[in-house]
Amino acid sequence: MTDAEALNRRLVDELTAAGALRDQWRAAFLAAPRHLFVPGVIWDDADGGVLSPRRRDEDPAAWLTTVYTNEAIVTQVDDGTTQDAGTGRRITSSISKPSIVATMLGHLEVEYGMRVLEIGAGTGWNAALLVYAVGEENVTTIEVDGDLAERARETLAGVGVSALVVTGDGADGYASGAPYDRVIATASVRAVPYQWVAQTRPGGVILTPWGNAYDNGALARLTVDGHGAAYGPFVDNTVAFMWVRAQRVPRPVVPADLAGAAESTTTLHPDAVAFDDHDATFAVGLRVPDVTTKFEDADDGGDDFTFWAFSGPSWARVDVIDGAGTHRVRQQGPRALWTEIEAAYRWWDETGRPPAGLFGLAVTPDRQYVYLGSPDSPVA
Repeated sequence: MTDAEALNRRLVDELTAAGALRDQWRAAFLAAPRHLFVPGVIWDDADGGVLSPRRRDEDPAAWLTTVYTNEAIVTQVDDGTTQDAGTGRRITSSISKPSIVATMLGHLEVEYGMRVLEIGAGTGWNAALLVYAVGEENVTTIEVDGDLAERARETLAGVGVSALVVTGDGADGYASGAPYDRVIATASVRAVPYQWVAQTRPGGVILTPWGNAYDNGALARLTVDGHGAAYGPFVDNTVAFMWVRAQRVPRPVVPADLAGAAESTTTLHPDAVAFDDHDATFAVGLRVPDVTTKFEDADDGGDDFTFWAFSGPSWARVDVIDGAGTHRVRQQGPRALWTEIEAAYRWWDETGRPPAGLFGLAVTPDRQYVYLGSPDSPVA
């Protein structure tokens, strides 16, 4: 047994023991080892948000160990414009964390012979796993980035896996292969493209990461009905994927001038609405979906920090002193964003603090909305 085989088997055993990898997928994970799909150059986070390249040929053993950890690996930065000798600023493609891959495939509930459309080919690993489960003639994967699509095509062919890799915008789906029994996205959406619903047969399933500017961590499992609509629950709210390129969230810019801001105080700790509780963050995001947030640590390296919220010309800043029960708030612009966040949190609290799993998503030809408990009870 090679080092790669031993590491892969250990990872598969760990995922199985943790309950993330169902028996149905164990053979696929063993047959399509992850290292075959990770490019020779990967990117590591460094201080200040800088991404630096790491090459397999410089330290093959360390590269292989990284591949078989249960972590996501960055495989492209800055939409491929940054060369391997430079440093990157924005993560634009990755090979997902194995436990999340396993969890999503479990939620997909496929059977051999089902036709599957994957949105976001990436490295091709997910497509290879699907091939082992449903048959190579039944998997179509689409990738908006031409270079990534070609690399996935070559990688799959190189390991003897035949899946159709299409270069195109995944938001459009792939009508030529429709109808599909399953659609799975490996990038987050703020709005589910209706083409995915239209290209899925009645009774078929769409599994997609979903979010908004405030919270990007939910996973929706939608079932298509016989009337051109899809409904279903959020089955997880701890996943985080990059956005499909057409729906990216703007990066916030901290204002240089704080003069003129309205000042107040709050006893609500920012961690409660944007860090500690995934259910709270999800719920708050439903009420302020266009608000982006940012945490800034104190310059002295202590436990103090600043919480920022942004939307258009409006911003809010909450300064947190470690151990304090009251925090200084400054807000500016036509909207009082921290006040809106507090109100959203109170709504969730007064509703009984429902977990994300009690919410669902409806996608119809005319609208999309989140509901609580039943599609007859929209909340956003």
